[in-house]
Amino acid sequence: MNMSRRAFLQVSASGTALLLVSATGLLPRLAAAATTNPLAPTDHRKPFEAMTLDEVVKSLGGTTATKSTDIALQAPPIAENGAVVPVVIESKLPNTKMIAIVSEKNPHALSASFSFPDGTEPYVMTRVKIAETSNLYALVQTDKGFFYTEQMVKVTLGGCGG
Repeated sequence: MNMSRRAFLQVSASGTALLLVSATGLLPRLAAAATTNPLAPTDHRKPFEAMTLDEVVKSLGGTTATKSTDIALQAPPIAENGAVVPVVIESKLPNTKMIAIVSEKNPHALSASFSFPDGTEPYVMTRVKIAETSNLYALVQTDKGFFYTEQMVKVTLGGCGG
């Protein structure tokens, strides 16, 4: 193998740096820091594995969700393209901490989750994918528990009923 002097020096420098980092014990700490988030729940994938609204609530640490009229959910009643359904959610509930979008007929019921720090207006405007005609839920977490509102969204294929 013909290695140029420059390539040899680059490989040697990289190897030396890796050896120094691993000898000081920083490598396992750096790897752990990159994979853990102290603010996130221990298993952040669990809510996305839930299949119903109740399972999503339980996976987020609640027991049950109560229907509320203080949550405004705007979505089209008929979506011609289920891949890009515009959704607007606004919570009038005090101390809103999180807003989630749930569609039980999707492969994963939880479509999105948004956290709100204190003093932030709990308002979300986004687009979600809805697999088929189903209820779309806006799930809100406050310091008093979980609340939701729902709206039926009919997904058509190319705008031709369905």
